[in-house]
Amino acid sequence: MSTADIELRDVRKVYHKDRMEILVLEELRLDIAAGEFAVLMGPSGSGKSTLLHIIGGLDTPTAGSVRVGDVHLERLNERGLTAWRSRHIGFIFQMYHLVPVLTAAQNVELPLLLFKMTSAERRRRVTTALEVVGLGERMDHRPNQLSGGQEQRVAIARAIVTDPDVILADEPTGDLDAKTSEEILNLLNLLNTEFAKTILMVTHDPRAAAHGRRTVHLDKGVLHRDEVNPPWRSAGVEPGGIG
Repeated sequence: MSTADIELRDVRKVYHKDRMEILVLEELRLDIAAGEFAVLMGPSGSGKSTLLHIIGGLDTPTAGSVRVGDVHLERLNERGLTAWRSRHIGFIFQMYHLVPVLTAAQNVELPLLLFKMTSAERRRRVTTALEVVGLGERMDHRPNQLSGGQEQRVAIARAIVTDPDVILADEPTGDLDAKTSEEILNLLNLLNTEFAKTILMVTHDPRAAAHGRRTVHLDKGVLHRDEVNPPWRSAGVEPGGIG
C-alpha cells in the first residue's frame, strides 16, 4: 500500500485559442492530506477536469507549483511525467475506456506492461486487483459480457493494479444508475479506508460528494468553499455486490 499528500501553490492555467487567452485556473492553492478522500464540485466549465489532469500529470500549469508526495511535477519533463504518472497515479473516468477485444484480466494487465516483471507477477497483481473490486470470477469475460457497473469495476481494478499513491476519479458514476453508482462509491470508500488511498473525485452529484470526507467547490477557476462533510455511512452494499 502507498499513499501521498497533494499540494498546489498559486497554480494558474491559461489556454490560447487563436488570439484569445482563456483563463481556466487562477492562483489556485489547495492541500489534500495523504489518505484523504476529497471531492471537487463546480459547474460545467469551472476547471475541475483541468485541475485533475494537472495533479495527475496529464497537463501542466502555466504557472505555480504542484507537489504530489515528494515530487514537484513542474520540474519533470514530458518523459519524466509519463514515467511518474504510470507508477503513482490511478485514473478512473466516466467512460470506462476498456479494450473490447480483451478480457477483464487483459484490460487490467495493460498498465503493468510498462514495468519489468514476470508474467507470474503480473498475473498475481491482476488477480488481486480484480478480487478487490469483487470480479475475481469475471477475469475471462470481455466488456460486452459485463454490466456497466462491472465494466467500471474493471476500470477501477486497472487503476489500482500498480498500487498507485493517488486515485483521481472524474465523474466515475456519471454514466451509471443510482444503485450501481452507490456501489461504485462504496468501493471507492473501501479503497480509501482499507487501502489508505488518497482519492480526489470530481462530481456534480451531491449524493456522490457525500461519500468524501471533504468537498472543495470550484467556480470559474477559483476555489470558493472548502468544507468538511458529515461522517459518511455505508448503505450496506458489499464491494462484491457491485454491478
